Amino acid sequence: MLQKIMLKSIFVLFLTSFFALQFFQCSVFGADKEIMTKEKATAVLRVLDSDIRVLSVELAPVDGLWEAFIDGRGGKGMVYIDFAKQNILIGNILNIETKTNLTKKKFDEINRIDTSLIPLDDALVMGNPDARHKVIVFGDPDCPYCLKLHQEMKQVIEKRKDIVFYLKMFPLQQIHPQAYEKSKTIVCEKSNEKAIKLLEDAYAKKEIPKPSCDTKVIDENIQLALKLGIISTPKLVFSDGRTVSGLIKAEELIKLIENR
Repeated sequence: MLQKIMLKSIFVLFLTSFFALQFFQCSVFGADKEIMTKEKATAVLRVLDSDIRVLSVELAPVDGLWEAFIDGRGGKGMVYIDFAKQNILIGNILNIETKTNLTKKKFDEINRIDTSLIPLDDALVMGNPDARHKVIVFGDPDCPYCLKLHQEMKQVIEKRKDIVFYLKMFPLQQIHPQAYEKSKTIVCEKSNEKAIKLLEDAYAKKEIPKPSCDTKVIDENIQLALKLGIISTPKLVFSDGRTVSGLIKAEELIKLIENR
């Protein structure tokens, strides 16, 4: 999601070729590697986002590039700057020999969430609450991808009784103006089974009743999500704090849950 958001604001993006990297590696490395700073990286990366903040900058896991850890409108992530500070690369670095994603591990670390900060007493529960593997999902009742993920999660809990999902209502009011009130209706329902049914009715575009209580839970969920850097739905938070955005198929989701 970070890449898509930032790409919209890029004025010029030069993709550096392998041969160009070899040139910069030989001619620029010795002169420039000692003087790259967060301030200089920020100046280069403002082409992506005028409000971008560089958290740290260090040598990338491949020669010829700096790796900048950033915090921008799209959330936290990493981008790469060549030694000449003329080119920016956005994306993953894959080692051909080991087939290892060299970017993913660091990305997971900087986006890791302290799950103890997320209260679950207001969450809807899909699966056995005593299940070993717990996954928190921030979702919007008007989000089409949340609907698709919901169907995949149903498949997961049918196959695996040791996995449970906790659903936190996080309406994206700017793009789904009706989602806020729908979310209130859902969390006001005291029966978990009926709340799940209301959510599924909302996904199916059925009319659901007005909220039956005056709850602050949705406002608190919104504030918490933004504090944690969550700006899109669906957003999955695993028990070890790793996060994943978007639709994930059931089998892949099971592998992600197991690989923690």
